[in-house]
Amino acid sequence: QVQLVESGGGLVQAGGSLRLSCVASGRTASRFNMGWVRQAPGKERELVARITRFGASTYYADSVKGRFTISRDIAKNTMYLQMNNLKPEDTAVYYCTGGNNWPPDEYWGQGTQVTVSS
Repeated sequence: QVQLVESGGGLVQAGGSLRLSCVASGRTASRFNMGWVRQAPGKERELVARITRFGASTYYADSVKGRFTISRDIAKNTMYLQMNNLKPEDTAVYYCTGGNNWPPDEYWGQGTQVTVSS
């Protein structure tokens, strides 16, 4: 059974940084494409970033380009989202996603709250 567990969320002031982590467990998890999706109250889900199984390709939403960096450590079955220059509009629950599809959304983590104060 595949399990995705996020960590690293919290409260930060505008302009600050956070790094989210997502540990994937399960027999085939290391082969997944993975991504981050966020949802703010009253807003639609937004696909923030995604990365292919070996990290060769990445994708970013226009709203985070130049500020967020997605990466993964295959050996640790862990994916990261480095978030710099955070803005209040980045406030949302951030979900880790994974799967063999693209964008990857077969499996979801429980979410981690990111709150950016102005």
